[in-house]
Amino acid sequence: MPIEAYGLLGDTRTAALVGPDGSVDWLCIPRFDGQPVFGRLVGGPDAGWFRLSPAHPTAVSARRYRPDSATLETTWKTDAGRLTLTEGMVAELGGQLLPPTMLVRRLTAEDGPVQAVIGFNPRLGERHQPPRAQHSDAALVCTWSALAIALSTTPAATIDPGVPHTVTVTPGRPFTTVMTIADREPLVHVDPDAAWDALLDDERQWRAWCRGIDPRLPRRDAVVRSLLTLRLLTYSPSGAPVAAPTTSLPEILGGVRNWDYRYAWPRDASIGIGAFLGVGKQDEARAFMAWLLSATRLDRPRLPVLLTLHGKHPAAERTLADWPGYADTAPVRVGNAAADQHQLDGYGWILDAAWLLTRTGHHLYSETWRTMAGFADTVARRWREPDAGIWEIRADTAHHVHSKMMAWLALDRALRIAAHHRTAASRSRWWNAERAKLREEINRRGFNSARGTYTRSYGSDDTDAALLIVPQLNFDPPDSPRIRGTIDAITRDLDAGTPLLYRYLPGNDGLLGAEGAFLPCSFWLVQALARTGRPAEAHAMFNELITLASPLGLYAEEMDPRTHQHLGNYPQALTHAALVHAALALRDVGDA
Repeated sequence: MPIEAYGLLGDTRTAALVGPDGSVDWLCIPRFDGQPVFGRLVGGPDAGWFRLSPAHPTAVSARRYRPDSATLETTWKTDAGRLTLTEGMVAELGGQLLPPTMLVRRLTAEDGPVQAVIGFNPRLGERHQPPRAQHSDAALVCTWSALAIALSTTPAATIDPGVPHTVTVTPGRPFTTVMTIADREPLVHVDPDAAWDALLDDERQWRAWCRGIDPRLPRRDAVVRSLLTLRLLTYSPSGAPVAAPTTSLPEILGGVRNWDYRYAWPRDASIGIGAFLGVGKQDEARAFMAWLLSATRLDRPRLPVLLTLHGKHPAAERTLADWPGYADTAPVRVGNAAADQHQLDGYGWILDAAWLLTRTGHHLYSETWRTMAGFADTVARRWREPDAGIWEIRADTAHHVHSKMMAWLALDRALRIAAHHRTAASRSRWWNAERAKLREEINRRGFNSARGTYTRSYGSDDTDAALLIVPQLNFDPPDSPRIRGTIDAITRDLDAGTPLLYRYLPGNDGLLGAEGAFLPCSFWLVQALARTGRPAEAHAMFNELITLASPLGLYAEEMDPRTHQHLGNYPQALTHAALVHAALALRDVGDA
């Protein structure tokens, strides 16, 4: 089924994707980057699934998230009556004797008894390993060495892995399931009704979390859904945000751009932190900084491109044998080779996030400032080197103009923070001198006077949609001819059909084939238009982009310009963060 048909269930430790047919087709345990136990999304039927649905094929009549929550409702209208599946995962477990992961699913009927089917077929990991299964009075228990899951139901039902089981759901008597997970710890059995109560309590806490989000934000419901998604994709034990909960969803059907995004990119995370800070969610920003200090301790003053949820380097990238891929688009990969690249732009995003914290009144701890200053030192030493750029090109490195501008931003923000922290005068003078040299070189080598635009790399004629963030940097005045010329060149050269943009000219990245339009770039264009005095265009484009969300308000990384089907890993944190930033820019400029 289409990528955008899936809904996200999450508990800030892992996440599940569930289709409108009631099938959980993706869930890694015990964390986002763990092994899939339900992997049908990219591994085919042999990779496992968990389905609750009408016994006979029936079209969905309604599907939604409950307002300001992570609880999903799917309703089918059958000949016998209406059947509703309400499901979610419990995020807040503080002070409760509950297992770390609980997937709660409840079927209710209206207008008459409805037959439903439950299919529970867990298969672990690369080889789709079936479990050792046994029944107890409380649950079906499935084990793989030190990993175990339990499935309990109310009313009690005898479920065997891989064998469909039919139940009759009558009005006033719901059918409830709870799946719990244990990893090298005792397996806790939870009564399904108690699990349902925990889910309802969790839902109340999500509503409280959403209550303080600025009501003046344009399309506030979409912004709240994006913020909830960003929070669900943040690994709460460490504060690390994952780029997406999936691996290898293709950037074009039949292509080879299938990557593993179940890791934390400090750059993408910093953009998300800016989104949280923009709506007053400061705890998330502080948690990320704490994770960053711990995660980078062995690499400083180098900033790793990406890290695991616990701050380690990911395993080497490899391809899973005999995994067919989504819509038969292989390869399916685990690991990510981009971890070994040199990407200069990440330093700018990190130091900008640190400056945003400082500007909102949070004095950086001494270790935090030492870390940030070390990153600035690295930029001052290495900005003359070519890099792989924000798009992680798997070809020769280049002098990417966006990377150079973000290096300039890193030094600029370090100097701003230094005004609030004790810093050696000689260090500040060095940063200031290198910042000035960077500006001079960018103006001389990164701007094409004949075309009136900043370019993708030194000496090239190509544009780069990443340069849409330049109006936010104060590198040039927002109304300068250079900024306006760059925006116009990008919208002209990289147009994928309004409101969509390619991030660079298709196929110009060293890999065979093309890819879809890159959704974050469209939201960056909204920001750029708002920032440069074109609010009417910005509002119109933002509203059009909102209509391109999935039926549940989620976004992938890319989109097919022709069909508007979502492409790439899903849901994508960077897209949702860019949506929030666009809404903040529109709020600041007021009505069109």
